[in-house]
Amino acid sequence: MFYKVWQTLVLNPAVLGVILLVSTRAIAVESPNSSAGVKSANNQQLLAQIQTDETNAQNSLSQITSVSQFSDVQPTDWAFQALQSLVERYGCIAGYPNGTFRGNRALTRYEFAAGLNACLDRVNELIATATADLVTKQDLATIQRLQEEFKAEVATLRGRVDSLETRTAELEANQFSTTTKLVGEAIFAVTDNFGNNGDSKTAFQNRVRLDLQTSFTGKDVLHTRIAAGNAIGLPLPGSTAEGTQTFNLSPNTNNGAGIDWLSYYFPIGNSQVYIAASGGIQSDYVPTVNPYFQDFDGGNGALSTFASESPIYRIGGGAGLGVNLAFGSGGAFQPSLTLGYLASQANNPSPGSGLFQGNYAALAQLNLNVGDRLSFAATYVHGYHGAGSALFDAGSVTGAVVGTSQANFVAGGVNPYQSNSYGLAAAFRPSNQLSISGFISYSDINDLRAANDGEVWSYGIGVALPDLGKKGNVLGILAGAQPYLGSVGGDRPYHIEGFYKYRLTDNISITPGVIWLTNPGQGANNNDAVIGTLRTTFNF
Repeated sequence: MFYKVWQTLVLNPAVLGVILLVSTRAIAVESPNSSAGVKSANNQQLLAQIQTDETNAQNSLSQITSVSQFSDVQPTDWAFQALQSLVERYGCIAGYPNGTFRGNRALTRYEFAAGLNACLDRVNELIATATADLVTKQDLATIQRLQEEFKAEVATLRGRVDSLETRTAELEANQFSTTTKLVGEAIFAVTDNFGNNGDSKTAFQNRVRLDLQTSFTGKDVLHTRIAAGNAIGLPLPGSTAEGTQTFNLSPNTNNGAGIDWLSYYFPIGNSQVYIAASGGIQSDYVPTVNPYFQDFDGGNGALSTFASESPIYRIGGGAGLGVNLAFGSGGAFQPSLTLGYLASQANNPSPGSGLFQGNYAALAQLNLNVGDRLSFAATYVHGYHGAGSALFDAGSVTGAVVGTSQANFVAGGVNPYQSNSYGLAAAFRPSNQLSISGFISYSDINDLRAANDGEVWSYGIGVALPDLGKKGNVLGILAGAQPYLGSVGGDRPYHIEGFYKYRLTDNISITPGVIWLTNPGQGANNNDAVIGTLRTTFNF
């Protein structure tokens, strides 16, 4: 229908003149704050929407013959005469069943198209029947004048429409996919350890992620992410992963590309289901309650893996299933329950591996949101870890992504063990410019072959100042203790991190930051490490 309107305007200047005349009289009917409407994805969707709106309008509106039938239109209204002309002379205005016109309501693009088409049909009818008493000589003279005045604009409009149709056809013929969009991220990072305990040199590193996001129903999404990078973690004495930063996480360190994440999200009622075929981690489907620090290990949150989320979410990973069950129908209190199971060796059919016999982590978390300012989470994770496996491995089995070597290899790395971990997290946002979040986790380790049991602790608290200096900027400061083995003496491995993400454009940000690590590796004689990083993130 909308195409019919434009075709009529372009090919029939006389009709255009009538519509311009009618519009001149009726322009006051539309609200001054009317929006441009919703952009449709393609012509077929637009036509279908207009037809639907017109059908609904015909079912809900009633034709009137006099402006006096409107209960909310008075002769003193400044648009009264224009509306009276449209109703009584042209008969192309309808009212609501309750006798109202609702002239102050915003007019959508679809409603305008339906009303314009009705007026066009009426004008064509008047012209065909040559109804002299409705179309006066003054109207015809105005039409001729408007036709001459807008002759150039009509010709330009015709050219633009033809060009637009050609370009639209070209895009449709060469589009990448009707169901898939590409979301990319590239990180450039310069980093070094300025402490007294390291021999590291200044390094310039990178990581690139290309995420193909496919939707089949409009509510689901299939993620196929390709990643490559060359970032190598800074060497720290006695430490496994305390200095790990988020851009260190990639399939390899030789810029070789690989699929590091393959997952599918879809809704069932009010619940969200998550299926990971490869590269799944706990924070993919469970709320981490650490706003402005957590960015799914991307380049727009905290620098380190420790500051981005509680270490309890780094236990296990790989392939599996997760579901977020929502309770109630909204309101101030919004509770939900998250359940998940991820296996690190799900693709390996060998004995002692697979979906259920290899390393795995089963998670349950109770979530509670109080409005949009306060959030709580209580988490439990049960895990099985084979010989040589790190506790906080995020599914990589042998390599840790956070915590000291003592905490990750409680049993000395020679025996399989079970872990039962408990965590609490909370976030409070008193204003739009301030966010406070914190977490604590405890893991009870049971060696399955020897008496090498242990307890692992970790905690942290962070303060974020969003939009500081400019919209999109974030200043974040977090302090806490990296995962450490409680039975080891000496000072605890504290972690203090500060970063400032400065948004250059909508797609480019620069994040300078410092990470101060005390007693890395829980070694009595290990000096502090001071890691400086300048990270640049490109999102496209």
